[in-house]
Amino acid sequence: MNLLHDLFDVSAERFPNNEALRSRGNTITYADLQRRSHSLASALRSQGVGRGDRVAVYLQNRAVVIEAALACSRLGAIFVPVNPLLKARQLEYVLNDAGAVALIASQTAAVVVEDSIPRCPTIATVVWCDAPQAGSAALRYDQLVAGQARVQSPAIDNDPAALLYTSGSTGRPKGVVVSHRNLVAGALTVSGYLKNTSSDRVLVALPLSFDYGLSQVTTAFAVGACAVLTNFSLPAALLQDMVTERITALAGVPTMWMHLAAAEWPETVVKSLRYITNSGGALPVSVIKNLQARLPNTQVFCMYGLTEAFRSTYLEPAQLEQHLGSIGKAIPGQEILVLDADGNECEPGEVGELEHRGSLVTLGYWNDTELTRQRFRPLPKRLSQLTRDETAVWSGDLVKTDAEGFLYFIGRRDNLIKSSGYRISPTEIEEAIAELPSIVESAAVGLPDDSLGQRVVVAVVVATDAPADIAERIRHHCRMQLPAYMAPAEVHVMKQLPRNPNGKCDRGALAATLAESSEHSHTIRAAGRG
Repeated sequence: MNLLHDLFDVSAERFPNNEALRSRGNTITYADLQRRSHSLASALRSQGVGRGDRVAVYLQNRAVVIEAALACSRLGAIFVPVNPLLKARQLEYVLNDAGAVALIASQTAAVVVEDSIPRCPTIATVVWCDAPQAGSAALRYDQLVAGQARVQSPAIDNDPAALLYTSGSTGRPKGVVVSHRNLVAGALTVSGYLKNTSSDRVLVALPLSFDYGLSQVTTAFAVGACAVLTNFSLPAALLQDMVTERITALAGVPTMWMHLAAAEWPETVVKSLRYITNSGGALPVSVIKNLQARLPNTQVFCMYGLTEAFRSTYLEPAQLEQHLGSIGKAIPGQEILVLDADGNECEPGEVGELEHRGSLVTLGYWNDTELTRQRFRPLPKRLSQLTRDETAVWSGDLVKTDAEGFLYFIGRRDNLIKSSGYRISPTEIEEAIAELPSIVESAAVGLPDDSLGQRVVVAVVVATDAPADIAERIRHHCRMQLPAYMAPAEVHVMKQLPRNPNGKCDRGALAATLAESSEHSHTIRAAGRG
């Protein structure tokens, strides 16, 4: 079981009649999905797509995305899922950076696609999931998956399987090259510690262009379970999906959990939901406690991962109470080190950069040798007994361990606020704010300040019943709970925080917005630091 489609095919042979995917009210069994992905692979091959070619998929969560991923695996091609929230300029960048030769898209995005394609010279084939317009040279997807052909893959396990674009706070998106080995090892490992079985029904609400979203499908496929595809919108709609689909597993990011923690969970979901997982950022302790209260029979897995290493750590639910706020320890088969600026292992309580070594470390960044060299590099010799260099990935995330080796997330190295000579983690401020009622979400950033270097500025989203003086209450609470140098100089109440395509808070865009103006309805400026 070395290639992505091998992972799927093993389950398809064992459970041919099991539901593999549920999407838009439709069911695709393992046998159906196996046939359709072979047919799509054959059709793409007839269009000249071969080993190493990039096939882009610009769609919301739906079965076509997964069929394309499996078809690419069978061809030895590289699957490039593109976040459907991207606009024409961003889509054009990804297609050109990847050198994609084919694009699968929906007619609903025709305006964006047709605006981009003329400036994407490598695109030779466009496939519409819906009927193309009259006179269009594009292919119809339903015709491509109707055949019975079978395809033998030329790929090996260390070949690229996917190109996942991640968005940073600045600059262009980066394409992370993920191998077949990464995807298969990750799926088997995660499904093992989550104890997934063929009876699980996993709701996939995160974008499939996001490694955490895609891994929900591969984890389900590893055991013959059903992946139910949806697109997260409002908590009420998501909870209704969970009722309708009898969901047993749900993955989310902190923003999603903050909204769901305030929702009323239907009793049927409370009874059926076996576990939930969090990744993509630290989950405030207050949110964890709220979720535990609402879901007394559900296991809560706090995890940490980065696209460059797929999944790195998890906290066993049994350890949650004793280590609230921890992201756990290394997942099975991987090693996590915490290193200082000189490459030395940090002592417990000492903050350092998280470094990941093992089979989940990806192949680097597409078309960016310099950035790959900076982030993917050999371990210091004193930390490795190997006679040859082994590539590990430096995460850019700051963490610390406690005396028992449990890891705690501090923040992004490039998100640290430097004020009055102190290095301040935004996460610590945000966790303090989350302790207050009426807080839906918060983000702390540093803005330039002549005397302090940077001043701490906080943006919050609050519930509709929040008191009128919520901004002042936040400042008072922070002054009581945090050192004076960490207390916000300003608190802005906003309707929503800006997001990057993966749904995370775009701190760069937020800082720019807050620096430009004070047009938001409530701004409290600190008269002093005490």
